[in-house]
Order: sequence, then C-alpha cells, then structure tokens
Amino acid sequence: MSGPAFLDMTFERLAISTEGPILRVTLNRPDARNALDLAMCRELRAVFEGIEAAPSLRIVRIDAAGPVFCAGADLKERKGKDEIWVRQRRLASFAAYDAIERSSKVVVCVVDGPVVGSGGEIAMASDFIIASERTNFTFPEAHWGTVGATQRLQRVVGKRLAKELLFTARRWPVEEAHAAGLVNRVVVPEALEATVAELLAQIAKAPALALTLAKQSIELGEKTDLATGIRIELAAIERALADSEWRKGLEAFAERDAQGKTS
Repeated sequence: MSGPAFLDMTFERLAISTEGPILRVTLNRPDARNALDLAMCRELRAVFEGIEAAPSLRIVRIDAAGPVFCAGADLKERKGKDEIWVRQRRLASFAAYDAIERSSKVVVCVVDGPVVGSGGEIAMASDFIIASERTNFTFPEAHWGTVGATQRLQRVVGKRLAKELLFTARRWPVEEAHAAGLVNRVVVPEALEATVAELLAQIAKAPALALTLAKQSIELGEKTDLATGIRIELAAIERALADSEWRKGLEAFAERDAQGKTS
C-alpha cells in the first residue's frame, strides 16, 4: 500500500520525514532565516491537509533548520507587488495557519531560536510549544506598517499583554513567554532533542482515536459553556466506546503499570 500522497511531493521550503506515527515538518529556508513566503504557505497547507488522509500518522512535529525558527513574513517577495497581491498572500498565510490549527493530529512545535511574526502564528497554531533557552519571540507587524498576530496572541496570553507586545515589538524572552502560558516547557539546548523525543513517545502510547477525540473535545469545549462542553465530552466517550481501541488502551496501560511495579 502506498503512503500518503503528500509524502511523494517535492517541497522547496519544507523538509518532510516520518518515524513511526510521527511526521516531522521542518521549515527549511535557513539561508533566509526561514522567512515565510507564498511557497512555504502553500506547502504547509498541503502537508496539513494531506495528513488528514493518513491514519498511520498521528503526531506532527514542527521545527526549523538553522539558528532561527522563523524570521516572520518574507518582505522581500512583496517588492514590486500591488495591494491585491499582498492581500492574497496574507490570505494564503491565514489558510496555512488554519490548516495547522484544524489538524486532527497532535501538533507539537519545537523552537530553538528567535521567533518573529508569522513564526509565532505557526507556533500558536500548534497544540503546544517546547522551546530551548535560546528562544525569544517578537511580534513586529505594527512596526512594519501592517497588522498581524492580533487574534491568536490575545487568546493565548490575554488582551493586555498582547497589546503591549504588538504595540512595542519588543523582544520577548522565552522565560516570560513560558510564564504567560505561550510555551509549555523551556529546556537547555542540549536537552531539547531528548526532551522532545520522550514527550512524543509518551503521546504515541495513547490510542489514536482517543487522542483525536480528546483534542476535538478541548477545541469545541473552549467555544462554549461547561454544560455544553460536558455533552461534547460525553459524545466523544460514546464514540470511543463504539470502537475496540479503548480496550487495547486499557490493557496496554495495565501492562505498563504492572511492569512499573515490578521494575
């Protein structure tokens, strides 16, 4: 049986690889500090829409080649373009972020270096972020004469802090981003790979359907009141019980628990 169609595609801006249930998506323009251009927008959207048809792939790791995660939008590509082109380019970036955010897979962003503008959108569209101590965040859109990150950023860190970061374009240390809830974990650079590998391996132990339903329940529940959220969760539980995978998960947990007690 052939693999997912997007794995056969040729990418100019991304490096794609798989290991078991994990798809690794690497922003791969290190010479341009991984600046987001139209081609990268389209490739990100193609990958995240394509993976939905790949049940064997359950986790996506997003990272970047080189010392900079993403330097923001590639402003050089806008030279000589008119307002219509720029608007269409922005729509392409919105579609890319949306594809990441809507993915039914668990999406983990791994950051080891500066994150600017659009790079922050990619990271915030993921389920959560693991960062090294070399990481910092900057949201300079307003100082570039445009608008960006106004929606996801305030939903993650709150309206007042988002306003400060957007209005000042100051470089935001990763320790502050962690304290504000943008970053889940901060580790020394030397421990980043081992930390991520352990985390992804732990996630991969969960049954695929349970992961999908848990993520869906969280996302839908965030948009409603608690009572409706409980009904959403109950529907997810019933869907899980209709599948035999929950028994396998219970048996696997019991086996790991037994091994832990005897080791």
